[in-house]
Amino acid sequence: MRVPLIAANWKMHKTTGETRDFIARFLPLVGDVRGVEMVIAPPFTSLTSAMDALEGSDVKLAGQDVFWQESGAFTGEVSPSMLVDVGCRYVIVGHSERRQYFGETDDTVNRKIAASLAAGLGVVFCIGETLQERESGATFDVLKRQISDGLKGIGPDGLVIAYEPVWAIGTGRTATPDQAQEAHRFIRDELSGLYGETARSIRILYGGSVKPGNISSLMVKEDVDGALVGGASLQPESFADIVKFSTPPT
Repeated sequence: MRVPLIAANWKMHKTTGETRDFIARFLPLVGDVRGVEMVIAPPFTSLTSAMDALEGSDVKLAGQDVFWQESGAFTGEVSPSMLVDVGCRYVIVGHSERRQYFGETDDTVNRKIAASLAAGLGVVFCIGETLQERESGATFDVLKRQISDGLKGIGPDGLVIAYEPVWAIGTGRTATPDQAQEAHRFIRDELSGLYGETARSIRILYGGSVKPGNISSLMVKEDVDGALVGGASLQPESFADIVKFSTPPT
């Protein structure tokens, strides 16, 4: 059975003080949560503060990005071992904003995944199509390419997939539960081609304007195993409601 995973991607939000305040308010709200893996990905500057604030809790820490080298003259970059050193258990790789604004390619994403897994980090590997690609009927071609090239030479251990239709990220538009399930089923079939029966154990998250009001309808779908949450994860009450998806907020 795949354990649901709900991850908060704060992007470029929250100072160290705001991080501590969020966690102090969030942890009591989810103290009784069982059977859900919770992950928070703050900006790099807040990782140490978050690690200290999360001590003793079940909430895991993630980096928002990583570089594929362990050390060297790479100004501004952060290595997998540095993330491990500050307590990260996961790292997000290949987010559409990294691809769109910073020129990430399937090849660089592949390098980052390989380096992160080798360092012992779990990887949340993001894939998804743009609105133009969806409207032109290219969704499955895009997902197939991103999976094939991004996972070239990569084993399944430690891997989590996040399907993020780019047209739904931060727009308020969300894929319908049926659209999400269709894409997730395709992704699992592609993973089966790479990993055989092991693909059944790989978690596939949905990302794209996930909110307390739509999480339950997504989570009932067979191949939706959790969510990568952006804007709605910035308030502890909102993110707690998403984590507690089996009990929709009143």
